[in-house]
Amino acid sequence: MDELEFRLGTCWAKHKASSPTQKLKQSSEKALNETPNSELRHDTFDAMATPFLAGLAVAATALAGRYGIQAWHAFKTRPPKPRMRKFYEGGFQQTMTKREAALILGIRENAPADKVKEAHRKVMVANHPDAGGSHYLASKINEAKDVMLGKTKGSGSAF
Repeated sequence: MDELEFRLGTCWAKHKASSPTQKLKQSSEKALNETPNSELRHDTFDAMATPFLAGLAVAATALAGRYGIQAWHAFKTRPPKPRMRKFYEGGFQQTMTKREAALILGIRENAPADKVKEAHRKVMVANHPDAGGSHYLASKINEAKDVMLGKTKGSGSAF
């Protein structure tokens, strides 16, 4: 290769290097060499994001725990509900009173006669001896109706 060809080749290389695309490529390579590596940027972001996310998780857990404790205290301080319906405890009195008759029929002591008859019918249907009910309970239900209607003062047991 003679000197002229070498010079032409060098000129061509210089000309090729002076094209806009080549200059852009060279400037971007230069910028990459001068600026920190892109992987370092991601590592820095990850290094900052991890403690932030961990702190966020701790804060959310603390907040949920606080509301959980408040709910638990509210649950514990509420009045207890009876698990079963309370029934009248105790047996029948020797002589039936108006109060006891009202309890048997499930009405008030000063209920009118039509309410007494309606309540007697409902309780008697549920406890009739022909439907498997007790003769003793049926007699007490009838006695309660008589006491409420004023037909008797409550003579005691039917037996």
